Amino acid sequence: MKVDDGAPDSVRVSGPLTFANATVALDAMSAAVARDGRHTLDLAGVTRTDSAGLACVLAVLAKAAEHGHKLTVRNIPEGMRLLASVCEVEGLMV
Repeated sequence: MKVDDGAPDSVRVSGPLTFANATVALDAMSAAVARDGRHTLDLAGVTRTDSAGLACVLAVLAKAAEHGHKLTVRNIPEGMRLLASVCEVEGLMV
């Protein structure tokens, strides 16, 4: 899993986002999103995900909201979208 915050307004996540790297992923995504001017979490590069990956994304969104920061998630992988739907949390990712 790689987190790229080189773009001025977004954080791009790539590679697997799974239970195996959830702790590292959560820390990296949270730190990158906390930087000034980050409005978008872009998941286009995520190659594999599971419930832990979904939990990471939801935790990053919640942490951003706690700090009054509006964060939009783009390019949600189909597997994560389906899992969010089954768990009835897809509305949290809009």
